[in-house]
Amino acid sequence: MALGRKGARRVIVDGTAYRWRLRRRPTYFQGLAWSPCTFAVERADTPRSTLVVTTNQPHLSNWVGREAKPVFPSDVARAIARALREGWTPTVPGSPFHLDLSVGFTPSP
Repeated sequence: MALGRKGARRVIVDGTAYRWRLRRRPTYFQGLAWSPCTFAVERADTPRSTLVVTTNQPHLSNWVGREAKPVFPSDVARAIARALREGWTPTVPGSPFHLDLSVGFTPSP
């Protein structure tokens, strides 16, 4: 499933353009800071496989006031580079590739 273009941002990694998107509003579990923030990435020109990245921080718009930092394009670029090293092939159709960077995330009580 391809990402919608609306709300997606571009980032260039090693000369290749990618689109990434973070949910504007958190899911219920993200809103309560029970689960970490996630974002999705795909190639801009040939979206075949989606990368889903789980961060180690709560969603910025969580409802319990837990401190969080925004996801920057540089964070996305690092995640893309790591996923490519770990075997993500964005030009081959298939299931989403999950990159879990949530080590150190502690859910709210």
